Amino acid sequence: MTQKKLHTVTACVRGALHKAKDLPCQDSFSCKSKGNKVVAVISDGAGSAKYGKIGAKTVCETLCDVLLNSDLKNICDNVKKAITAAREKLIFHRYNKTKSADELVNFSATVVGAFYHNGKGVLFHIGDGAGMAFTSKEYDNFIISEPENGAYSCETFFYTMSDWDDCLRFTPFENANRLILMTDGVTGFVFGEDFSIRQNFLIPIVEYLENEKDKKRAIRALQNTLNDRKAQRINPDDKTLLWIKLP
Repeated sequence: MTQKKLHTVTACVRGALHKAKDLPCQDSFSCKSKGNKVVAVISDGAGSAKYGKIGAKTVCETLCDVLLNSDLKNICDNVKKAITAAREKLIFHRYNKTKSADELVNFSATVVGAFYHNGKGVLFHIGDGAGMAFTSKEYDNFIISEPENGAYSCETFFYTMSDWDDCLRFTPFENANRLILMTDGVTGFVFGEDFSIRQNFLIPIVEYLENEKDKKRAIRALQNTLNDRKAQRINPDDKTLLWIKLP
């Protein structure tokens, strides 16, 4: 039996606000697969955190490395173990001068991830951004892990917080054909009220990615879309979108 091929395209662009301040993009992502198992994670390093980019990169890489050896039965426990491991890496990071959990605030970052194996999976999430699992070719049939904000619209949650496990959410899905993960810089373009899809933005992107055979060209096109002058003017945050066509 021939195994179907996994298709992924990801774009991560620096927001206009960081460009103006000559700061790097603080988003990060990682995606790994083995057989019919897929792990994908994106993270938005907090703009207020000095080392948010490091926090984002660390959690993405750690989750993918750990979860690639997981199964669906133990996925929730293994997500927690991976996040705990990422936090421990930051406690002993050379930029953590006191080597204490109190300094993790300097590495603050969100988490949006997906684990998929043999037709079933789960979205896992801390903070804002969003994850989507489409369960048919129609664009109105999807499972969503929505952004979570605090008491104020600009307040969200991070895996570096002491109570991070209280903010960790799991959303199971089955029979998905596509996964899309996005940071907060993209969600406003994708969703309307009540998290209905803005079809004039997301659908053309997905259809283009599914039909473009040249991956480098697909990545450039997605980068150009997210980096469009109008998009940057509407939302100056860093922007990451990760698309997966499942086997």
